[in-house]
Amino acid sequence: VQLVESGGGLVQPGGSLTLSCAASGFLFSVYGMNWARQVPGKGLEWVSSYYADGRTYYADSVQGRFTVSKGSGKNTVYLQMNSLKPEDTARYFCAAVVGTPHWGQGTQVTVSS
Repeated sequence: VQLVESGGGLVQPGGSLTLSCAASGFLFSVYGMNWARQVPGKGLEWVSSYYADGRTYYADSVQGRFTVSKGSGKNTVYLQMNSLKPEDTARYFCAAVVGTPHWGQGTQVTVSS
């Protein structure tokens, strides 16, 4: 199982970013995918999940601003982030539970003016 995140960067408050997570090594279509984030010195915070049946779930802190989706025909899950706030600054990870939890290396998102 390999998960590779990309798309992070520096963005101003109110801006948007789209994160991508390219997955390989497992049957992507039958597993749910998850996004989480972590600020140095703090615990991991769950952000969003995309279930295999298409259901999506979001943390209250990002509900209405973030959208998770899967690429059509691609083993990729996306996290569209709009109306970004400084408190969204974190390292973002995608994860899949394929027998055991698997994590990518993460991508840094910094929201600052």
